[in-house]
Amino acid sequence: MTSSLAYWISGGTRSGKSTRLLQQFATFAERFAVDAADAPLPMLMFAATGDNRLDLVERLTASSQMYPVVSATPLGFFQDEVILFYPLLVEHLGIPARFPLRLRPETEQELATRLWQPDLENGDLALEGITDYFLVRRVLDLLQLAASGGVALDDIPTVLRDGFGESPVWEVMGRGLTRWWDWCLERGLLTYGLVTMLYGRYLLPHPDYQHHLRQRYRAVLADDVDEYPAIAHTLFDFLLDADLPACFTYNPEGGIRRGLGADPDALILLQARCQVECLDIPPDTLGAEWAETLVGWVREPVLMPQMPDAIRSLQTTSRAQLLRQTADIIAAGVQAGWVQPKEVAIIGPGLDAIARYTLREILSRKEIAVEALNEQEPLVGSPTIRALLTLLALVYPGLGDLLEGGAIAELLAVLSQPARPATHPSILEQAHIDPVRAGLLVDHCFVPDRDHPRLLPVTAFPRWDRLGYRAAQSYEQIRDWIDAQRQQQQQRLLLNPVTLLDRAIQHFLLGGSHLPYDRLSALREFMETAQHYWDVNARLQQVPDPSPLASDIQAPPAQAQSLKSRPNPSISVGHFIRLLRNGTLTADPYPARPLTERNAVTLATIYQYRIARLFHRWQFWLDAGSALWLTGSSDLFGAPLMRSAWNGRPWTTADALLADQHRLERQVRDLLLRTGERLYLCHSDLATTGQEQTGSLLTLVNAAQPLAPEEYQPQQNSEEPTIRSHNPMPEGL
Repeated sequence: MTSSLAYWISGGTRSGKSTRLLQQFATFAERFAVDAADAPLPMLMFAATGDNRLDLVERLTASSQMYPVVSATPLGFFQDEVILFYPLLVEHLGIPARFPLRLRPETEQELATRLWQPDLENGDLALEGITDYFLVRRVLDLLQLAASGGVALDDIPTVLRDGFGESPVWEVMGRGLTRWWDWCLERGLLTYGLVTMLYGRYLLPHPDYQHHLRQRYRAVLADDVDEYPAIAHTLFDFLLDADLPACFTYNPEGGIRRGLGADPDALILLQARCQVECLDIPPDTLGAEWAETLVGWVREPVLMPQMPDAIRSLQTTSRAQLLRQTADIIAAGVQAGWVQPKEVAIIGPGLDAIARYTLREILSRKEIAVEALNEQEPLVGSPTIRALLTLLALVYPGLGDLLEGGAIAELLAVLSQPARPATHPSILEQAHIDPVRAGLLVDHCFVPDRDHPRLLPVTAFPRWDRLGYRAAQSYEQIRDWIDAQRQQQQQRLLLNPVTLLDRAIQHFLLGGSHLPYDRLSALREFMETAQHYWDVNARLQQVPDPSPLASDIQAPPAQAQSLKSRPNPSISVGHFIRLLRNGTLTADPYPARPLTERNAVTLATIYQYRIARLFHRWQFWLDAGSALWLTGSSDLFGAPLMRSAWNGRPWTTADALLADQHRLERQVRDLLLRTGERLYLCHSDLATTGQEQTGSLLTLVNAAQPLAPEEYQPQQNSEEPTIRSHNPMPEGL
């Protein structure tokens, strides 16, 4: 039944859906302010991602309309509700009454691997061509996908069997997830998958919770519901049944997170209960006129279609040439004043380290900044983080196997870095102990030892006078500080390793206040990871002994004790160091972005760019001829089977290819609608592997008029780039 106070706003990319949502918020606020006699109930506002939520809150703050609002992402809301009503779940499920502690993804991966170690070792939990690390990640993702789609935990093996055919591994996965569920709830540990399952299967249907939920909010608004999981439909259905005014926005061609838990097919069912408003696409984008045409050519390639002048191709033989010429074209446009760096975006299906480094270096030399969007690198990639891990291994005994000369030399160079402005590009610049002196000190003053590695006084180096006064003094200060911390650790005066790390940051890095944003962000991320790791470690030690599941966890060979009992802190420190050195990625710290916008070229993957909902005058599609444009953003394992649109039939290769094709068409349409004036299709004949690139967009690359860097020259008193016309193609070619 359609509600008179429920609105469904549908529109394509950049059609103004969020603006219309905020207008509806203001309308609700005016109406509720008149009706409210006492303190008004807040409105509940959802956004698809954390960054989108911040944008909506900022726009609400900037408006003149004042009304209490609670903003959240769907997953953030589920987590807050599960923690708030955890006593209700304790009573309903009969689990131990412990304050819930959420696991970060890297800790979840580690603990699940150790819980399932017997099945991994004997081969019961195995898929051909998949390493243990990615297999564990697949199983954990299955729990998240099933929870998001409203699939019961016990039904996961059946769904996999129906979709992928008979295999004994599906039952092993199901038993493993059941053990993981019981093991986590016994200890009060929550993951994203567990939170979503607890909310959708147990909390939301609970009558007591529904009673409280009905009375807490005055209205509900949700932006971009095409990015929400299926259980959000159940939540919104309940709120509509409770006669709450509502407003939803929906992009028919959205679903960027489809395959990662989003289910647009489930959410669109809400449209039948709302008054529908359709918004038009604005005409000030390249895609307004050409999106549907180009998507049609991608779907059914034709011979040499007529491309607009605003779409040009840059073709080279090697990828190195492509990266250099791409940077040269951007530099020419910026230097001529045709475009600002912040109006340029380089987008690719996958940006490897070589591409990021090359583009950043070339443009930096031309004084053009480059900002990688949500760049996620292992923490161990930062010299500062590596130095702090080495420091842990020096202070805590028994970790000498984790130390080697190069790490000690790096520690000396990093910790001898004096306070300096954030404009300096290198952490090793102006260090009191440069890499050469650090190497000499390691050769003569570092004593490797498995139990008690240590640094000797500088006088142990016969020619210590060659170091210079500043380097010798800095080395002694570092050595004295480490010895003092080691002594306090032996006397049990260090509360935990996080205390040691905080002391080191305050003493050697001045709290990180002088560091550039990217290094300060990595440092904050590292400290959040460390604090979380030892919070979980403390929680595991609180489990009563014996635990019915403790015997199921097999410690790795380097460990002598079980997971639940670690009286020796060196064991947990050693495991933490190994965890990060293995390349652990962690979530972005808060705040997740700089407080001020930089005038920089944006570098992003397709998914990052679309999910951030950006817009640029100039776009460069890197590696346009790569097959990754079609296959680079494939769904998570089992995702199609967990969506409401799945018909229960086996999932075939043809189905996967069709899904990839539909995703490619949505990507092309969406990116074109986020382009203002110019699009450059950048293609190299050979990929970095030396193989020829023959991707799905190669037809567009060949159809666009080619543009060579030497043809792209600014002219005096010109406001737009002058591009020489090419001879037309002979008819029939």
